[in-house]
Amino acid sequence: MIGRAMSAIISNPLTAPTRAWDRLVALWISQNHNIEVVGKLILNGRPLIDIRKESKLYIGDRVTLNSRNRGYHVNMHSPVKLFADKPGAVIRIGDNTRIHGTCIHAHESIEIGNNCLIAANCQIFDGNGHDTSFPDIENRIHTSGESMPIRIEDNVWIGVNSIILPGVTIGKGSIISANSVVNKYIPPMVIAGGNPAKVLSEHHMGHRLKSG
Repeated sequence: MIGRAMSAIISNPLTAPTRAWDRLVALWISQNHNIEVVGKLILNGRPLIDIRKESKLYIGDRVTLNSRNRGYHVNMHSPVKLFADKPGAVIRIGDNTRIHGTCIHAHESIEIGNNCLIAANCQIFDGNGHDTSFPDIENRIHTSGESMPIRIEDNVWIGVNSIILPGVTIGKGSIISANSVVNKYIPPMVIAGGNPAKVLSEHHMGHRLKSG
């Protein structure tokens, strides 16, 4: 154990100062009046957190926000970004959830359960950037569009480069394969993937029931 720690320090002399900085940033985040942290927040690198007036961020115990490429198994293009920019917008992250280099943007409500894994370069947003209505396309640039809450239940694993669109619920225990676009309800205990994502196989109590 000591040997591994020394090896890490030798290969990266900034390890100790970096970890100390991460702890200071975590402490600063927990002091923000728009952010409620329950228990320990684990940071690797500095996330981008922008919780505007009258919006809220709730972070459970032992949540990991990983914004650092070093030691992560795939290439990460950017840090974790948590953004709630409208009055009443809420982001909730459950206990023991790990989020790697992902953007989460709430207009209304994004809820992530306990023990979830969200891999790098995912995009999770509950609102369209602009209105999709026709034929008034000239004014589209001045609109913000509709929002619909997103719910990601406990023990969900979302693969790299996936996109979770407004109004989606992903059921407990399900896996979203890499590079998927999820635009509708995904039931519990399935593997889903593709663009748009569809159920590929179903599982129950550790046994596969059906493959698509």
